[in-house]
Amino acid sequence: MNQKNVDKIKNQAFKIPKPLIYIGKTLELISPKLSAFYLSKIFETPPKFKVPERELIFRKSAKNEIVQIPGTGQEIMVYSYGFSKTKVLLLHGWAGRGSQLHHLADKLLENRMMVISPDAPAHGLSSGKITNMLEYVDTINALDKKYGPFDFAIGHSWGAMALLNSISRGLKVKKAVTIGADDRIIDVLTSFVQKFEVKDEIAEIILNYYAKKFNIGIHDFDSTVAATEIKIPILVIHDTADAFVPVRSAITLRQKLEKGSLLITNNLGHHKIFKDPFVLKRIIQFIQEK
Repeated sequence: MNQKNVDKIKNQAFKIPKPLIYIGKTLELISPKLSAFYLSKIFETPPKFKVPERELIFRKSAKNEIVQIPGTGQEIMVYSYGFSKTKVLLLHGWAGRGSQLHHLADKLLENRMMVISPDAPAHGLSSGKITNMLEYVDTINALDKKYGPFDFAIGHSWGAMALLNSISRGLKVKKAVTIGADDRIIDVLTSFVQKFEVKDEIAEIILNYYAKKFNIGIHDFDSTVAATEIKIPILVIHDTADAFVPVRSAITLRQKLEKGSLLITNNLGHHKIFKDPFVLKRIIQFIQEK
């Protein structure tokens, strides 16, 4: 895919309504902190999209169960697909759904593996309107206690970041796969605020706001930081035409992993990649390799 086509995909992928851009820019003129607070609320709110028919079929085929997360009290929709002693945790990305990874779920089921795939907090049929990385990690820990131990785990985009953070903080799996994962949270925020045509410094203000709000070091949740603590084999998958996350993130992430391997694809973008037959085949091979 040439650069012109990649740029076209990026423009489509990141189209922000003009009124929201206008509000963000106007607030920046009044006070950068006010603009940062406004954008942080948008950043925490996953957009909702119509669920395709194939995903509705997956929901009906899987066992649907609501799980309440200790501490937060959030109600998480969990899809259990198949039955096997070998369990795989699937984690979707921002604005996605547990049913979105049904191609992966089908392939895992074909290979006699059971799938546990949740709707993340504030996503799909789970409760809430806003969420963050901490809540996703808490959800993963709760699901591990209820459905685990998991043999393998696969995460896409934001779900991949949450997976790496969970593993570095104690989640036990034999192997894991990341697809289209960001490497640094500040890069995610910077890319986000740039869509609103405000200065990059707004991203730093938002980051500092989160650090104070949650009393944590936000950079501690970077994928590259988590990767340095991970000792299990990790397959890092990314596409050169990813319009959401630059492919350099995968290369940096691979360098930080002790037992990482890298698969770079072409012309699949950020979402077609987890549906691609070759990618699905490679994931199964990686999981089954001794």
